[in-house]
Amino acid sequence: MNVSVMPRRAILVQNMAEGTVGLAAPTLVQNAYDYLLSMIVTARIAPGERVLIDRVARDLAMSQTPVREALSQLEAERLVFKLPNVGYRAQPAMSGVELRDAFALRLLVEPHAAAEAARNMNEGARSGMSATLRRMEAAAGDPLGQARFAEALAAMQRLIAIGSGNALIAETTLWLHRRLRILHHLCLVGDEAEVAQEMGAVVRALLARDATRAGALLRDHLNAAHARLEQAMALPG
Repeated sequence: MNVSVMPRRAILVQNMAEGTVGLAAPTLVQNAYDYLLSMIVTARIAPGERVLIDRVARDLAMSQTPVREALSQLEAERLVFKLPNVGYRAQPAMSGVELRDAFALRLLVEPHAAAEAARNMNEGARSGMSATLRRMEAAAGDPLGQARFAEALAAMQRLIAIGSGNALIAETTLWLHRRLRILHHLCLVGDEAEVAQEMGAVVRALLARDATRAGALLRDHLNAAHARLEQAMALPG
C-alpha cells in the first residue's frame, strides 16, 4: 500500500435539514476517515487489499484508535469489510453486471432528484453548489487533482440529493458514487474534464430553477458516464 501524508484541513459540513454548507475543524477520526476514503476511491488502496492500520496510524502521526474508528465508519458505508483474525480489506471492484445495475438505479432516481432540487433548493444549497462546481472544475484541470475531483463530485451529488428534499436518495446513492469512482481509477477512464463540463451544465440549469432541463441534462450525463466506463472496462489490459 503506497501512502503519503494528507495535510489536515477544514472539512465541508452540509446541514441536511437546512441545505446549508459550512466549514468545521476536523477531528482525528475525520482526518483518518478522509485520508482512507481518498486512498480507497482513488484505488491507491486497491480493491481487496488489506488496510494496514499500524502503517496508516504511523503515516498520519496518530494512534491506531482513530484509524480503527474511521474504518468502522467505512465498513458501515460498505467500502471496506472486516475478516476475523485478518483485519480490514477494501471492497472488491464492481463487476460488469454490478456496473449496469448501478446505472439503472441512478437513472431511476437521480434525474428526479435534480428536477426536485431545481424547484426546492434554498440559497445555502445554491451557494454551496456554485462553490463546489468551482472546486470540481479546478481539480479537473489539475493532473494531480483526482482525489480532490472525486471529493468535489461526491459533494455535488450530495447537494443535489439534499436540495431535492429526499435524504434517502443521498443515502442510497453515496455508496454507488464512491464505488464508481474506484472503477474510474482502476480503468484509467480519465474523464474528469467531460464530467466537469456535463455537471456544469446541470448546475447552471439547477441555478436557473429549470427542473425539466436539469433532469434531462443529468440523465444525459449518466448515460455518457456509463458508456465511458463500459468502454474502458472492455479494453484489454
